[in-house]
Amino acid sequence: MTEDLKIKEALMASCEHFVEDRLATIQATINDIQTALTSETKSSAGDKHETGRAMLQLEREKAGNQMAEVQKIKEILSKIDIYKTMVKIGVGSVVYTSELNYFIGISAGKVHVANEPFYAVSASTPMGKLLMAHQVGDFIQFRNQNFKIIKVI
Repeated sequence: MTEDLKIKEALMASCEHFVEDRLATIQATINDIQTALTSETKSSAGDKHETGRAMLQLEREKAGNQMAEVQKIKEILSKIDIYKTMVKIGVGSVVYTSELNYFIGISAGKVHVANEPFYAVSASTPMGKLLMAHQVGDFIQFRNQNFKIIKVI
């Protein structure tokens, strides 16, 4: 296995770990809300009780929406083929530039692999959109900074 492939696999694993952590956090929040809803007893102040339940219901709905979003991200991640080699930058590419390194997949922030920092970005982010379809040797400009694409794996 080449060093480039090891880097791609490690970046993919980091993104998968990021998604699983988010799913676990949201699931724990949903469980806490459910526990609070079922344990809330009706007090003599009925309006206060109903307000509390309504607030918990809103929180549960918000957490459910977050869960759906993370499920979509997980689905996107599952469709990335890191074994596909590309001349032009696409989803699944690792991009080395003169300034920073990127993994085009999902937005998971800064990831360190092989003692190098990478930024995991979605193809729909401003930087992801800018990088897509470029290739080695191309120059891009982002936020008044010029970047040269040095390597794509």
